[in-house]
Amino acid sequence: MTILTLNKKELEKKVGKIDSKMEELITMMGTPIEEIKEALQKPDKITTFSFDEDIKYYYKYVKSRVSSAKYLLAIVKYLNGEGYIITSYFVRHIK
Repeated sequence: MTILTLNKKELEKKVGKIDSKMEELITMMGTPIEEIKEALQKPDKITTFSFDEDIKYYYKYVKSRVSSAKYLLAIVKYLNGEGYIITSYFVRHIK
């Protein structure tokens, strides 16, 4: 699986110019990319989506979070041997 490691200039080459509103949205989305990388490289648990075995849930405990939702969940879809991050967010419990 390829992990996203693009800086702003590299991202602009792939998706076009990023204006200030888009940059603000990316910042507001929350989860730092480093935490997502760690969840994918050293997960505490990996589970499979019950309806599609090509979707994996990667959980990583983040002790430093103030919120009660301390598990970072990164959801990855595998297609043709490549993994694509669908979404990531924090949850209270591993399911």
